[in-house]
This record gives sequence, structure tokens and C-alpha cells, in this order.
Amino acid sequence: MNVMDHPVFRRFWYPVMPLDRLREGPRGFVLLGQPLVLFLDDDGAPAALEDRCCHRTAQLSLGEVCDGKVACPYHGWRYDRAGQCVHIPQMPDRDPGPRRRVAAYHCTSRYGYAWVALDTPLFDIPAIPEAAEPDFELIQEFYEEWKVAGLRVMENELDMAHPSYVHLGTFGSPEHLVAEDAEITEFDGGFHYTGRLGVTQAHHAQQDRNERFLDCSWYVPFVCRLRINYADGGPAHVIVNCQVPIDQGRSQVVQFCLQQDHGGGFDREALLAFDRKVTLEDKRVLESTDPDMPLDPRGEKHMASDKPGLVMRRMMQRLLDEHALTDA
Repeated sequence: MNVMDHPVFRRFWYPVMPLDRLREGPRGFVLLGQPLVLFLDDDGAPAALEDRCCHRTAQLSLGEVCDGKVACPYHGWRYDRAGQCVHIPQMPDRDPGPRRRVAAYHCTSRYGYAWVALDTPLFDIPAIPEAAEPDFELIQEFYEEWKVAGLRVMENELDMAHPSYVHLGTFGSPEHLVAEDAEITEFDGGFHYTGRLGVTQAHHAQQDRNERFLDCSWYVPFVCRLRINYADGGPAHVIVNCQVPIDQGRSQVVQFCLQQDHGGGFDREALLAFDRKVTLEDKRVLESTDPDMPLDPRGEKHMASDKPGLVMRRMMQRLLDEHALTDA
């Protein structure tokens, strides 16, 4: 599956830029091959336009923000969040008119990021319930480019057979090769996954054997929420992993976590270091995989524990089939 071949992927929300970076000025990003400029408007809300001035095609992301408008670095033309040019310094008393404009895209803020959809979204931004719970703290973790297809990472997030090989340096246990009591319940636009897996250490007790009780959700196409509860009753740890497709074979990895605090605080640095080490163990293997992931189950060989990934592939194929004619 090549994300660049299917216009339907333009109809989803992606967390393309940390809001903190936009407070420093406009930033560029490429989403599904489309160059974007992101900036904060006069209300402090994120906006996304095509990264090209309609005057002489200079990149707007090289400019600056003036009174909530992004100004071209070449001649200073200013654009509002709707993509309309509202000011030309060389003709200050003249209305630029409706023909002087650039494309604007859906853009909003959530979980500390500017989310963008290039076309009308099919679904809302996934609701992460723990983000509204007072005993959970949201912590930003990773924002970096990987040479991997987004669906490969999504499948990996719910592949409970790989920790006993890939994650022996962190939590993986050679005694627990697959998850127990694994169940999948589908909903419109994704599925819930539950199961339990023995591990050599937990987020809050990194020297002790434990068992993870998994309560996870996958949201089509590239958002996965993993809630990890532990058998010893320790605080829950929620990982939200999003893959933002730059183009075929390149994804921006966006990951944040929500850590439960039972009142005694937690070791933030140890927690982040643990997740970072786990993620790098995954990166080493995932970047070696073929980005053209087959949705047809006959395209690769499988085993019983591959069910979450196979359900993802089936749901993705159905999505592409449903929108093949309307997007043509």
C-alpha cells in the first residue's frame, strides 16, 4: 500500500507540528507530499497554508508572522489563516483582491499539536479519555522522522509477539511469547484491543517482573492508544503513537504519553528514558521493513498472534475500496 496513491488519506487529521515550535514563528512541514506552512493566527490558533507565495513562489515558512498573518520573506505579502492575501507593502492602500490567495487547509489544536487535514475529514481527532482525567499528566515524548510506512508502526504497536525478541533490553520476556486472552472489538474507524502480557519490568518498577493488562485502541489510519495497567496495581501508563505520512516510506513519529499519578509523584526522567529505549529498539527493526505493505493477506505469511495487524489490513482495504470511486 502506497499512501501517495490514495487520495482518501488526505481526509484524516494528522498532528503535524508541536504548538511550542509555532510560538517561535512559522514552520514548514510536508504532509502526503504537500508542502505546508504552519503559524499561529491573531487568536493564537494554528493555521496551515500551502507553503508557496502566489506572487513569486517563495516559501512562506521562511518568512515571519506579523499581527497573526504569515508574511512572505521575498516581498512581504501577508496571508491570513484562510489563505487570503490581506496586505501588500508596496501597495498599502490597495485591496489585494480575492485572486491573490493560496490554498488553506483544515487546522486545529489538540494534545499540544497542530493537527491538519488536507481535505474534509472522515472522522474527528481521536478522543483520548485520559487526557480529560485529573490524575493523568500529558507528557510530550518524540517528534522525529523515520524511514518507515505508518501502517507498519501501527501494526507493531499491537503486535504482542515481538517484545520477546525486539525488547529484551527493556521489558520483553522470553517466557511470554504471545499475549493471553487477546480480544478485538471493531468500531467505525478502528478497533479496541485487550489482552495481557508478562514483562520483565514495568514503567513504575523497572527492576521487577510484572504483567501488563492492555486496553488499547487503533484509529484508522495511523493513531494508536495503548493503556497499560499493571498486575501489581501500579499507576497506569498511556502511550499515544501517531504516524504522520510525509510520503511513501517516510513518517513523522509523534508520540506522547499520559502518566497516572496516585499522589506520590513519579520519576519523569526514568519514565521517558524507558519509553525512549523501547522506541529505539522498534526503530532499528521497523526501518528495515518494506514500506509497500500488502493489504492482501496472501502478500505475506502470518501466525495466530498477527490478528490485530490482519484486522488493520482488512479495514484499510475496505476503506480504500469504499473511496476508490468517489476519490477518482
